[in-house]
Amino acid sequence: MTHEQPSALARYLFVAYALLVVYASLHPFFGWRDRGLPPLAFLTAPFNRPMPVFDVVVNVFGYLPLGFLAALAAYPRLRGAGAFAFGSVCAILLSFALESLQLYLPSRTSSNLDLLANAAGGAAGALAAVAGTRALRLEEGLRRLRERRMLPGRGIDLGLVLIGLWLLSQFNPETLLFGTGDLRDLFRTPSGKLHPAEVFVRVEAGVACGNVFAAGLLAFCLCAPGQPTRVLAVALVAAALAVRSFAFGLLIAPQAVFDWVTPGALYGTASGIALLLIAAGFPRTVQLALAGLALLAATAIVNLSPANPYLTATISLWQQGPYLNLNGVTRVVSAAWPFAAMFYLVLLATAHQRTRI
Repeated sequence: MTHEQPSALARYLFVAYALLVVYASLHPFFGWRDRGLPPLAFLTAPFNRPMPVFDVVVNVFGYLPLGFLAALAAYPRLRGAGAFAFGSVCAILLSFALESLQLYLPSRTSSNLDLLANAAGGAAGALAAVAGTRALRLEEGLRRLRERRMLPGRGIDLGLVLIGLWLLSQFNPETLLFGTGDLRDLFRTPSGKLHPAEVFVRVEAGVACGNVFAAGLLAFCLCAPGQPTRVLAVALVAAALAVRSFAFGLLIAPQAVFDWVTPGALYGTASGIALLLIAAGFPRTVQLALAGLALLAATAIVNLSPANPYLTATISLWQQGPYLNLNGVTRVVSAAWPFAAMFYLVLLATAHQRTRI
């Protein structure tokens, strides 16, 4: 019987998701003060009337992946009831800590109902992980798929987490298509200068092309030899576009599902895919170098370009409402992603060079 090894990918995903939950729960991180509330008063407070059904559902589903990933991260050290208990306790402890911290944020409200919903979501996720352990871990499952399609090693697992975060960044409708690394809000100065429409078409095309090319090349560098990298790259871009469409439909309006489709977005995405199909046959060293250059170019374009008035007009009609926390998470992931990816590419190139020596 083969001794099963713990999954580094599951542990990385668990840590990454827990950090995103912390950020979403404490966003926007300002205005901290003691409001004179008893530390544990929210535990015995009466439930809100009427019952905030939407908030309860969001909290349940928000913590479901946390319990799921916690149980997988504990496997095989903990199995069955032990893994279920670990996932459930992780959700309860994290939720309790965050609800307690929210007492000191005037923009947030601590709630025992939120704690219960989070605990229920974490337990449901842990139960799903325990029930699906066989399908997820054994030869016919996802672990076998990961081992067959991707290179071995924990460093590659980190790259897969980065790819997942890139997909998550497309859930932010405030950015251009694939427009990660946008830091203009930190340094923006008022400007009334007008620009012709062609400028924004070129900007959006350059941003989309550069990021599609960089993300696809990063995926190439994670794949094991002999894999259909061109098919996987196209599937990755298609998944990102599906996330983008779903985000516009959910966060803005159902009829806005394709509002992101502009000439610049289409030209840029098509160009990026075409470049990927060509670069799929390049040596890995060349792919790493091109990925870094594409990231630099796309990030420079998105930060040096003027704000797109058409996107601004769409966002001005957007009422974030209950999705404020989610939007805060996707915004910070989108802004930080290319810099994290660049650092990872340096590590990947260094490791690749060592294997050739």
